[in-house]
Amino acid sequence: MDETWTGALQFVPFNSFLDGGFWHKLAYNKLNVYALDDTVKDIQASYYNGDPSGMPCRMSLDHTAFTENAKPPTRCLRARGSLFNTNTLDGFKEINKKSLLDKLGGEIWEAITSGRALEDTSLLSRFLLLTYADLKKYHFYYWFAFPCLCPPTDYRLLNKPRKLSDVYVQAQTTQLIDKYNTFQASFTESVGYFIIVQDGDTMCIDKLCNTQKYLDNNTKVVFAFTDPSTMDDYPGWPLRNFLVLISYHWGSRLDNIDVVCFRYLSRSGVHDVNHSLFLTVKMSSMADMSACPKCVGWEKNERDKLGPRLVNLSSSMDPVRLSESAVDLNLKLMRWRLLPNLDLETVAKTKCLLLGAGTLGCNVARCLLGWGVRNITLVDNGRVSYSNPVRQTLFVFDDCKKTAGGCLKALAAAEALKKIFPGVNSEGVNLSIPMPGHTVSESAIKQTREDVEKLDSLISSHDAVFLLLDTRESRWLPTVMAAAKKKIVICSALGFDTFLVMRHGYQSYDEQGISQQKAPLSKIIPGNHLGCYFCNDVVAPGDSTKDRTLDQQCTVSRPGMSFIASALAVELLVSVLQHPERGCAPGDTGTGDDFLDADSCSLGLVPHQIRGFLSRFQQIMPASRAFDKCTACSKMVVDQYKSEGFNFLLKAFNETHYLEDLTGLTQMHQETAEAEV
Repeated sequence: MDETWTGALQFVPFNSFLDGGFWHKLAYNKLNVYALDDTVKDIQASYYNGDPSGMPCRMSLDHTAFTENAKPPTRCLRARGSLFNTNTLDGFKEINKKSLLDKLGGEIWEAITSGRALEDTSLLSRFLLLTYADLKKYHFYYWFAFPCLCPPTDYRLLNKPRKLSDVYVQAQTTQLIDKYNTFQASFTESVGYFIIVQDGDTMCIDKLCNTQKYLDNNTKVVFAFTDPSTMDDYPGWPLRNFLVLISYHWGSRLDNIDVVCFRYLSRSGVHDVNHSLFLTVKMSSMADMSACPKCVGWEKNERDKLGPRLVNLSSSMDPVRLSESAVDLNLKLMRWRLLPNLDLETVAKTKCLLLGAGTLGCNVARCLLGWGVRNITLVDNGRVSYSNPVRQTLFVFDDCKKTAGGCLKALAAAEALKKIFPGVNSEGVNLSIPMPGHTVSESAIKQTREDVEKLDSLISSHDAVFLLLDTRESRWLPTVMAAAKKKIVICSALGFDTFLVMRHGYQSYDEQGISQQKAPLSKIIPGNHLGCYFCNDVVAPGDSTKDRTLDQQCTVSRPGMSFIASALAVELLVSVLQHPERGCAPGDTGTGDDFLDADSCSLGLVPHQIRGFLSRFQQIMPASRAFDKCTACSKMVVDQYKSEGFNFLLKAFNETHYLEDLTGLTQMHQETAEAEV
């Protein structure tokens, strides 16, 4: 006998093996499911008894670890686990680890003493995972424990471990393989602990719970378990709790036992179990123990010391995917405490069309990124000039000099958004929007028709339209199209020290042109009675740039105005999307009965208009009704656009009083003049 062999039974501990999918799923659950809930969560892992020599004794976890009752991979064994995910790094460090391990050890001991582990042997294979997820840096701190109960005295071997081929002849091992496959096939998933019953040359495999029956009949019983260890002389970690179970139930009856550490290699249709270990173990009884034995099992780190490990996924992750997770982080944190009902998915999938890529357009686009909007299209026909970059936040000095006259604004803005956040689907469209009062010549009709068709297609393919254009008349055509297609419209306009942010109402008319829903007596105006940008006008839009000086042609405003108005425009859209009636949300004014309905939107009130006066640092929230003679959203205008299309628009562009005559404004002016006389 080898003089170095002492007879002590030693075990190969588990090594935790977690793939990237596990950490991604943990990060997702932390943000979207757990939030601040740090109570214990049930998870699962698997181990395998068919690894080739040299492989570690692995406990594997992937993204399915969080799926309840997920079936382990073929020929893999289930391990039941408990996840303790702390909210802070200090909590991770200071948690009572001994208490956690002792509690889980107590559950294993209870399963053994009650006999439940005889029926469900997976209760012997338990693990504990303590984690802290730093989702800003994508650093994950973790520490595994594989609880094992310790007997009063160490187990000892009566002789050196032997290979299975040294104990059984080839016919017996072949028979054993067949019986093992038949046994495992009778269950929905592989069983990790069982017995081998030998009656002469006949061998069979049976469930552990039937052991007593065979012992009562004085039949030879060999205890067996699926062994994840690949080391020649040392069994794997699962044997430890298995021996405790045997000691408790049959230790008083058996002085020693035979154990098969079953290792099953299957390659190219060839099955081999000859490298399995055969152990003869000296037993002692634990049946008289009432208290739970000592529990050990914390995993050592990469320095071979008891302590946690750190995995840094920031460098291994796709930078675009990492940026997407980081962008969404602040938004999803809102749902932890402040806004549990915030519907971020609706905001993210909303396709936004920004008409105008100037001062307002740039800032609106940036704010939409902050809310997680992924689809943004910018429309403009201008070029970046040297005065733009200081006020229009998506442009830089190089955009002014790259090409003659500067880069196209819409394209440069779309590219800038992708540089800020690669995950955004941004597109720039260079397009001139035809306007009333700007005559279309015969030679320009073809190009104008193409521009109209392009704008119509863009509005049709988006969910929300922002009117961020410089002139009043440039907002007319998008307003008509959006009204015909019932799109959410957010309009923003700047004065020198005043601004307007408003949403257009959803109009719904019957055959007489009257709104189908009667206006209530309440001061709150329903969403389908709210007016558009043009509803307060009694004249049709015309050429507002004609005979204007330079200061009148440019949008001269205090620099901070565009940031305020842009932010409010985006916040108004998000509030509309959070309201159960969406575009039909009533127009809150912030006074009286409005506050009674504030709870209908998780973000608060949903105003019709926000008018700001920077000279007084004041804001008001008026609401106005739709005008039945509106030159943009009234029924006769929308119907005329739907029926005549471009021919109707050509009249509106070229004929000065066409819209006023169509809507009845001309007649109203005449009646007013006659009444004055």
